[in-house]
Amino acid sequence: MESEILPQAGAVAATSARIAGAADIDTLVACAAEARTLAVALHQDEAGAALVTGVLSRFNDAIVVRALDLLAARFRLPPTRWCWLGLGSEGRLEQTLTTDQDNGLVFSASDDGEARQLRELFLPFARAANEALAECGFPRCDGEVMAGNPRWCLSLSEWLESFTGWVRTPEPEALLNAAIFFDFRPLAGAGELTVELRRALAELTRGNEIFLRMMTVNALAAQPPLGRLRDFVTAAESGGTIDVKKFGSRIFVDAARIMALGAGLAATGTAPRLRAVAAQGIITAADAEAAVHAFHALQGIRLAVQGATSLEAGTAGNQIDPDRLNEFDRRVLLEALRQARALQQRLKTRFHIDT
Repeated sequence: MESEILPQAGAVAATSARIAGAADIDTLVACAAEARTLAVALHQDEAGAALVTGVLSRFNDAIVVRALDLLAARFRLPPTRWCWLGLGSEGRLEQTLTTDQDNGLVFSASDDGEARQLRELFLPFARAANEALAECGFPRCDGEVMAGNPRWCLSLSEWLESFTGWVRTPEPEALLNAAIFFDFRPLAGAGELTVELRRALAELTRGNEIFLRMMTVNALAAQPPLGRLRDFVTAAESGGTIDVKKFGSRIFVDAARIMALGAGLAATGTAPRLRAVAAQGIITAADAEAAVHAFHALQGIRLAVQGATSLEAGTAGNQIDPDRLNEFDRRVLLEALRQARALQQRLKTRFHIDT
């Protein structure tokens, strides 16, 4: 989180305490709703997007940890090390008000046979956790990227094998998996298991021109909706709106990930990654800060949209109509998208891509 005084610090602490002390899943469901309402209030109090998403992500971390603690008491888990992985936006500490589940589980096993046996013991626990988190307001992932899926409940050796395969054979599905799983972060359990994962990933991706170029080509499929004759380009089928996640904040997420992986850096958050690559001299500090500010501006727009729609209609999204913005917010959106275009141009130049 950015250096910023936290509004409603007492309420944040009280909610955190209630989450940690929840006696059952039903209580945790109520705490999760309280946490989202408080996050909306923080944003309405003009707390910065980095602070709000950081607080919300920490709330969500605490909800996951408490749910796992409650469920672990109901299941006979095997006596081996295991760790629950937060992936995607959860791994980056960048969750907004609408977020589905992206998680996995890694455990220690001596060989393939033991891994198969342990997986069968962990899966009921993981599936119960996925169900509990869905009750807490985190929808199940449409792509089944969840620890209750046998594909993502793996031994350390199996995870290492998967990572190696994705990097060495960067086919479309592998690139999609990389964009989700390579932002992993330990949430509960034996976090030391992820140290080896992160070290191995750095060795695989550092300076790997073929893989990084393929990731870049994939990322460039989403272009900032900027026009030559008018400020924004919107599609009729989207009702004249812009998806500020897909065509905005995700551009910064993807670019930061590519540069960080190429440098073998351990950071997972977008802002930390941008600043880390600047410290390596890959981009200038000024360019990194410009990108960070633009990314946070887009995150702030997403929070505003989601806060309004979730409170009014029980739903939340990322669509915004630029014609309904005031002049100041319109200019903020325009400049943020220009920064996104500049970051993509840097990647095109770096990997000699002409699009």
